[in-house]
Amino acid sequence: MGETKRTASDKIQKWLNEFDAALQKEDVNQALELFAEPECFWRDLLAFTWNIQTFETREEIVSMLKETLPRVKPKGWQIDGPAYVKPMMIGAGIKFETSVAWGRGFVYLKDGKCWTMMTTMWELKGHEEQVARSRPLGVRVGGVSGRKTWKQELQEEREALGHAKQPYCLIVGAGQAGLMLGAYLRVLGVPTIIVEKNARIGDTWRNRYKTLALHTPFFTDHFPYLPYPSNWPAFPSKDRVGDWMESYATLMQLDCWCSTECKGASFNEQRGHWEVVLEKKNPEDGTLETLVLTPSHLVLASGFTGFPKTPVLKGADTFEGTQFHSSQYQKGEHWKGRKAVVIGSSTSAHDICLDLWEQGASEVTMVQRSANIVVKIQTFLESRMDPDFKGTEFDNGFDLDRFDIKLAALPFKVLPRVLVPVYNRIAEKEAEFHESLRKVGFKVYMGEDGSGIPLDLVRRGGGYYIDVGASELIASEKVKLKSGVEEIRPKSIVFSDGSEVSADLIIYATGYGNTQDYIEKLISKEAAERVGRCWGLGSNTKNDPGPWERELRNMWKPLPVSNLWIASGGYSHCRFFGRHVALQLKARMEGIPTPVYSLSN
Repeated sequence: MGETKRTASDKIQKWLNEFDAALQKEDVNQALELFAEPECFWRDLLAFTWNIQTFETREEIVSMLKETLPRVKPKGWQIDGPAYVKPMMIGAGIKFETSVAWGRGFVYLKDGKCWTMMTTMWELKGHEEQVARSRPLGVRVGGVSGRKTWKQELQEEREALGHAKQPYCLIVGAGQAGLMLGAYLRVLGVPTIIVEKNARIGDTWRNRYKTLALHTPFFTDHFPYLPYPSNWPAFPSKDRVGDWMESYATLMQLDCWCSTECKGASFNEQRGHWEVVLEKKNPEDGTLETLVLTPSHLVLASGFTGFPKTPVLKGADTFEGTQFHSSQYQKGEHWKGRKAVVIGSSTSAHDICLDLWEQGASEVTMVQRSANIVVKIQTFLESRMDPDFKGTEFDNGFDLDRFDIKLAALPFKVLPRVLVPVYNRIAEKEAEFHESLRKVGFKVYMGEDGSGIPLDLVRRGGGYYIDVGASELIASEKVKLKSGVEEIRPKSIVFSDGSEVSADLIIYATGYGNTQDYIEKLISKEAAERVGRCWGLGSNTKNDPGPWERELRNMWKPLPVSNLWIASGGYSHCRFFGRHVALQLKARMEGIPTPVYSLSN
């Protein structure tokens, strides 16, 4: 008879009781006996380390506990929610408390011992979120002389912030990362300004091509405190997303300065704050005003990566047509009846080719530079549904916090083991579809290690496309396919096979540089070198050189540059980790000690 959820719950709670007893006695050796051999993992997000770290051996776990237990003082370990029964293991959400915080997490047991555990700080004691049943009353009872309306108070607050009163935190960028982090900080009472170079929040989405939509299903993309309306489609369009972002900023009362560009920043070590130069455009007359803000903390939330990256190709300077990076592409109507070549084959390249073809370009050619993972949109949607939550993702009762915690439970090192079978099933299911692409020369694979590329988690090189129509155009040769650019001529492109394609337009869908480049331009070369590369895991795959980092490089955690933070990623990533940046900033604002275990150098 197999394990039942009830017996699994009992076994996990028994393990937690033994773990709790060992930690309260600060008996590290007794605690260690509860971890599996020869392999075990502990992923900690702030709760013990005030850092984001994964410990991959028993020895590393011992070292961490010896240093942190005396101050963390964890206790009250309890199972939190239903147990999950898997082949060869059982798992469940957990909750606990430390000397300064309420924690949550997840644990997987094998043969009664811990195989993997994730612990995460969820709320600071004494500074809990005033939401749900703890929400503020909202009215002042009794007679109040000179009473002001909510709107008057909000207006006064906004007029003062950045002028009479400096923000504690300045966020550069009002995309998903900036807005979600801003919402957490607002709820926690951390004075924050978000600067956005566009005229309106959401314009980054609105101003793009017609076919653009979210490529991850909506149930993983909800914003904190305000989920999408239940009648929204699984993959919302760009204009819906843009309008939602703008509405979200209004409803969450975020202080967003639009038409404002960050021109430079430097940290004043003596005064312990940043000096950030902003250039703000007056929406009425277009005049520019230069302001200097002095926030204690600066968060870069301006996107996944650095600046647009365009390859240097022979003869590009002789081309008589139009050429630009995909980041500048907005619509295909202008190219009706003309010939376009798109260099690149990841999501943007596919979307642009689809848009150009739909808008009547006479000829569209895609240039594939390396193999791609291609998955049909319905298959992708099904693959992302966690079996333990399946059937609830589209329901209003979906527990998003529990979903996020379970998603973060496994360390990156073991993710390939989990993902390889998933992508093997995808490859088998889509064999005929993939073969239709291979017949026209399109290179399809399932990643260097066969595990796919976990979207928005790791950028390991290679392309990933969730097919919303462009693949059919490629397979039917309505969009032509080429590879190996040899030379660009005034009116054409010559390829390594000797063929030549006429072109009026060349679009470089060739990705972006590293965030390190942006740091160098905004702050200094020294700061960029101290921070180092961003994103990636050191997996020794294409575009992700070693050494192995265990967690995403320099994301969402303390950096070697004082009071600087980097926040970016996909929607679910920003929602989950945005909370952790907000907690780190709130703790620092309130003077709570935050000793960082093993800060990167």
